[in-house]
Amino acid sequence: MSNPSRVRVALAQINATVGDLEGNAQCIVDAAREAHSAGASLLVAPELALTGYPPEDLLLRPAFMTACAQALRKLAVALAPLDGLTVLVGHPHQVDERGDLRSRSHAVPLRFNAASVLSHGVVVATYCKRELPNYQVFDERRYFASGRDAGQGAVVFAAGGRRFGVLICEDAWFAEPAALAKAAGAEVMCVLNASPFHLDKGGEREQRMAERVRDTGLPLLYAHLVGGQDEVVFDGASFAMDASGAVAVRGPSFEEAIVLADLHADGSVEGELQPIPSLEAQAWAALVIGVRDYIGKNGFPGVIIGLSGGVDSALVLALAVDALGAERVRAVMMPSRYTADISWIDARDMAERLGVRYDEIPIAPMFDAFRSSLATEFAGRAEDATEENIQARVRGTLLMALSNKFGSIVLTTGNKSEMATGYCTLYGDMAGGFAVIKDVAKTLVYRLCEWKNRQAARRADGSIGPVIPERIITRPPSAELRADQTDQDSLPPYDVLDAILARYMEEDQSSDEIVAAGFPRADVERVTRLIKINEYKRRQSPVGIRITHRAFGRDWRYPITSKFKA
Repeated sequence: MSNPSRVRVALAQINATVGDLEGNAQCIVDAAREAHSAGASLLVAPELALTGYPPEDLLLRPAFMTACAQALRKLAVALAPLDGLTVLVGHPHQVDERGDLRSRSHAVPLRFNAASVLSHGVVVATYCKRELPNYQVFDERRYFASGRDAGQGAVVFAAGGRRFGVLICEDAWFAEPAALAKAAGAEVMCVLNASPFHLDKGGEREQRMAERVRDTGLPLLYAHLVGGQDEVVFDGASFAMDASGAVAVRGPSFEEAIVLADLHADGSVEGELQPIPSLEAQAWAALVIGVRDYIGKNGFPGVIIGLSGGVDSALVLALAVDALGAERVRAVMMPSRYTADISWIDARDMAERLGVRYDEIPIAPMFDAFRSSLATEFAGRAEDATEENIQARVRGTLLMALSNKFGSIVLTTGNKSEMATGYCTLYGDMAGGFAVIKDVAKTLVYRLCEWKNRQAARRADGSIGPVIPERIITRPPSAELRADQTDQDSLPPYDVLDAILARYMEEDQSSDEIVAAGFPRADVERVTRLIKINEYKRRQSPVGIRITHRAFGRDWRYPITSKFKA
């Protein structure tokens, strides 16, 4: 086969929506047309691009699998007019009892996480993923069989005079699938991906892909999804590596793009190389796209935020405006007798800076009504967290009433440190539909607020400057549910709390290991105990955006009832 001096390929960095087969197919067609116009011979779409990722239990519905097969055939036909362009697309694939891939050990059809080569209006070949991740947010063994179960080897296809091997995401983290593709004649590796984001995940991906390139000596193409899907976010940043393992082309992060790469016969690759964003920029963009897609893909007209004058609600408000625009964001201040004057002033100030609708609904009359109704029952008992929680629940009731009446969803404002330790109220500040900063530790909350204020943000009045009032960031944090309250009345300092949380919850270190690292035993035992006893609260919390490698949600599945202490 001829090996032309240059072959142009395109990586379709698209934002797919789970279950929108027609819409996702149209995204692929649009990307293919753009790639064809740019002179590409091959377009690589991401893992499960036809269905969105992860489809979860939709895959167990026969009607869904039938619709996927029909959508793939229609997509092939729709691409037929693009002469000279081959398209590689990810999709679920099911083999019924008449198929030659059906394992004799299974009494039901097998489902695969697959990728198909589409050319001249037909499906030319289909590859079935071999390595199925079953850790963190991944649960692929629940849904898919391995390509090994089908007895399938490598799939290699020709496009533009080159031979391309196919891998799907986890396949490329192991040596065997790439080695099989090279042995079958591949000259370039194509890796289709839906790799959920966490902070600095991009560098980890590129490091592992460089290992595959060094193993095989072949250039590598990495096509990656972008966008939010419930609690996971995909960051794009598709890339191409030359035969030495150096990243030669990188697409933008957190936005849709057609990433072009020119492959040369000597193994070199040329194209645009976008920079890797800073950690704070990554986190901000992930949270913004997570909000935008959750609200947009689910059809909510806007959002409502309980604005307290504190740093957490300030961060959520700034994120929501970046994600949706000020016209779709409403802030509600609900002061009590314990609300400091500076909280009113700063909340109003921030709402004005961002240009959002701002309302104030005092809760003192409602709080007094609750206390009066409960006075007989509570006679002789001192006030405690009960009265604090009543205030939070009054606020939650008001926000949910506004949500019901106007259709906008309530964004909760609790951070990861609070979710870990139970410093939050069920049916109170936990009431809402989407927990934006659920996976953002308090120390990172401050870093993100400071980072945002360093950006050249445009305020509602047209001026450029910080959107979060400085006093919101610098004042001691307080729930303002009793007189002179601060968070540190109930919790260790946040730098200590967050460090313990990261070691215990994210790194699985034991209490003894954390103490050995230099943390006071009393703080370690206090924090780990709070994490354990508040599991029942977290089970009832709204879904929220995952930005660390371990969040409370899909990849934290601890029993509520447990006596294990370490």
